[in-house]
Amino acid sequence: MNSIAKNIEVVKKRIENVCLRVARSSEEVKLLLATKTVPAELIKQALIFENNFIGENKIQELSQKRPLLKNENVEFHFIGHLQTNKIKEVLKYANCIQSLDRIELAQKLNQRLQFEGRSIDVLIQVNTSYEESKFGVSPEKALAFAKEVSQYDTLKVKGLMTIGIFNAEQEKIRKCFKLLSNIRNQIAELNLKNVEMNELSMGMSGDLEIAIEEGATIVRVGTAIFGNRIYPDSYYWNEQV
Repeated sequence: MNSIAKNIEVVKKRIENVCLRVARSSEEVKLLLATKTVPAELIKQALIFENNFIGENKIQELSQKRPLLKNENVEFHFIGHLQTNKIKEVLKYANCIQSLDRIELAQKLNQRLQFEGRSIDVLIQVNTSYEESKFGVSPEKALAFAKEVSQYDTLKVKGLMTIGIFNAEQEKIRKCFKLLSNIRNQIAELNLKNVEMNELSMGMSGDLEIAIEEGATIVRVGTAIFGNRIYPDSYYWNEQV
């Protein structure tokens, strides 16, 4: 068994253990392979041992890797900040956009999707850590934002996404995830058209246990499977970089 296979096995065991501890089925939690900076050949190795669920942060990487994985049964989620001038390109490759965070983006996605005659699954990104370096709608504006987005039939909202605070005490991390779960419940009560609240995408290599304890249905794991990158996770989520 190669190192990637071993790492996937360890991550799956971590997921199973925490689910057992909090009386959840591990089938409720999807493992998304966060493949930022990971070459296509290593991704192919991982796909042998794991499902077809992949998340990319950068449009350039997504467009480069997608053709190389065309023979794989891959579901690509875009999990990074989406600039409006990249909408046409991301829609060529992504099955879901996890980072819907402003009404301008929703409007322009809707326009392009109407032109193409189709819809796409999205998650609303919420900045639960209140950090200026993070993208996402503020928690206080999340309900109003969900109401605005619900008017667009081309955008099928499946839930919420957040990035927990980095390098912090566990209770500070937990506070972020608990807040997202509470917002999910509040939005679900609104029974909005085109809006479901089935998914909570939160938790990464270092904090997936806390995320699952607070209700995560998708954990985005890269480092624990593919090893350390040149840059820390915070680099890929920093608005100023």
